[in-house]
Amino acid sequence: MKIEHLIFTMLITLFTINGQNNKAIKWINENSIEIEDANPDSELVIFKNNTPNKFANAKIYGFGEASHNTKEFFNLKAKFFKYLVKTQGLKTFIMEESYQAESGINEWLNGGKGDIKTIAKNFNIGFWCSEEIVNLLQWMRDYNFNKPEEERIRFYGMDIQTGKKINEQIRKYVNDNTIKVDENFLTIVDNCANKIIDFSKKDDWWKMQIPKLNELKQKIINSKTNNKEYKYILRSLDYLISYTQFASLTGEQYPKRTKFRDFKMFENVKWIVNNQSKNEKIFIWAHNEHINKKEMYYYGSGITNLGRHLKDFYNNRYYSIGFDFGAGKIDGFVIDKKKGNHWKTYNIEKPFKRTYAKTLSCVKKDIYFIDLQKANENEVTKFFNTKQKQLLIAAGGYKPKSIHKIMMNKIYCETYDGLIFVKNISTANYNLNEL
Repeated sequence: MKIEHLIFTMLITLFTINGQNNKAIKWINENSIEIEDANPDSELVIFKNNTPNKFANAKIYGFGEASHNTKEFFNLKAKFFKYLVKTQGLKTFIMEESYQAESGINEWLNGGKGDIKTIAKNFNIGFWCSEEIVNLLQWMRDYNFNKPEEERIRFYGMDIQTGKKINEQIRKYVNDNTIKVDENFLTIVDNCANKIIDFSKKDDWWKMQIPKLNELKQKIINSKTNNKEYKYILRSLDYLISYTQFASLTGEQYPKRTKFRDFKMFENVKWIVNNQSKNEKIFIWAHNEHINKKEMYYYGSGITNLGRHLKDFYNNRYYSIGFDFGAGKIDGFVIDKKKGNHWKTYNIEKPFKRTYAKTLSCVKKDIYFIDLQKANENEVTKFFNTKQKQLLIAAGGYKPKSIHKIMMNKIYCETYDGLIFVKNISTANYNLNEL
């Protein structure tokens, strides 16, 4: 009798869950906003006619991605960026990329020499050296052609994971303005910019340099140099100080370095908002885990990320858009002592069990947008308010042998303002020589 009772209970639970999922699927079919395709050059006609008010009224848009190397995520973000440029007057593009990438890319966007192969060399993060992203940069360059400077799109980097070349800018500024600075300070700047972080061990050298960099910053402030480069050289020095502080946290108890990186990205975004945007709208391109408005990684981690800082500071002026997918081809980095480390393309044939994607793939649309405020207020089963799993595919790509480690609990209504779901994904094209 006990076994029969258990089987009966399991069947009732199964029927209840299936019934709730069917109601959720019905609601999503009727209320999601279909995105016609993942072509970055086609128009968002349906979305334009059904734009959520919260999206339309936002100032800062954080567009995530469920992986760093997926064609559809890149092209859909490019599609939305172009839409916002054309319909909302957006001109500021901020990327999960180094500050040092800015000057070369902006020079090219404003008509400088080179092509899409050479411009990609400015990136310090290899994921961005793809056909999809350099094509977006080409579109920005074409858009800027013959426009006055104040109407042109500008590229910004917010990340702090490298210090290279910042020393060259600081040395040039000090020399050009004949600022009296001991050579020892500039040598420290050189050393901090050129030294690579060894993440395998703690290194107290970095901590010893921070007071000296701050002293140099004060000397430049005291010089009272009054020219247009002044605030930008302080920004350069702040990036180098942030990089040095980031490096000094290597070996510290997790997650200090992770939280510090996202806090500094927030500070860098805030600087751009205050100094460059002139109250225009802003587009941020980064991973889901950086742009979501809740926290980094699993639900309840308490790791404050960039998106949470932005939501806390800007409230509804910040709009977070996450991405999820059902199946398709995706790259993962393989560590192999015999064959050598390499990237491999895997095929995810169907969504994993107990994930949001399992239910979302049943909707009769290939690509669609969910207004999660609307879902929170109207979707009766509270599907998006129920804790479920999402694949977390970060810098190392897809890890099929460690699938349990990259399945993260989320509550989508708390994590994002909007969600873009793609049923089938494919890999980005990194062979720029074919272009």
